Amino acid sequence: MTKEELHISLNSGRISKSQIDVLVSQLEKEPQLARILFDEVLLENKTGTFNASWTFDHLMRKKLVYLLPFFETFVNGLSKLESESCIRPIAHVCEMVCEAYFKKKDPVFIQNITDDQLEKILTSCFDWLIGPMNMAPKVFAMTSLYYLGLKFGWVHPELKLVLEDSYASGSTGYKNRAKKTLDKLAKIGI
Repeated sequence: MTKEELHISLNSGRISKSQIDVLVSQLEKEPQLARILFDEVLLENKTGTFNASWTFDHLMRKKLVYLLPFFETFVNGLSKLESESCIRPIAHVCEMVCEAYFKKKDPVFIQNITDDQLEKILTSCFDWLIGPMNMAPKVFAMTSLYYLGLKFGWVHPELKLVLEDSYASGSTGYKNRAKKTLDKLAKIGI
């Protein structure tokens, strides 16, 4: 698949879940296109569409390691995202990165991600958590922040305050994840 073919696939109207699956199967064989796909995410952020974002999320679920060669570009792009349709799947990718780094302790991620890059994820996740958007990005952000707090000590107390303050107004899914996160924080003495 060429860059142009990818662009056409992503910009020829809304694509279905089955079309995303086919596209991801093709992209799994061509890791060099992951960066181009992320560039499409940044472009679509301005248009309000989300084909590239959803495709990127699904590709990362299968091949998260494809993110590492352009990880700096990825983390620098987080602060540019404004469309909630783009933020939700990218917040999920951030959660997967944090799980690979902190929960699974994957050496490939630990060796290739800097503290500065983690701080950029941290900043975006706090912005998403406290910002005026739907709950799904907030849920992904709080999980990422829990993991990031294992490295950056100031994060856990701040996360606890935000969750306690926002708990009552959250959706059922938000409350469920917030409770689990607060329970984890309590177990480590926060």
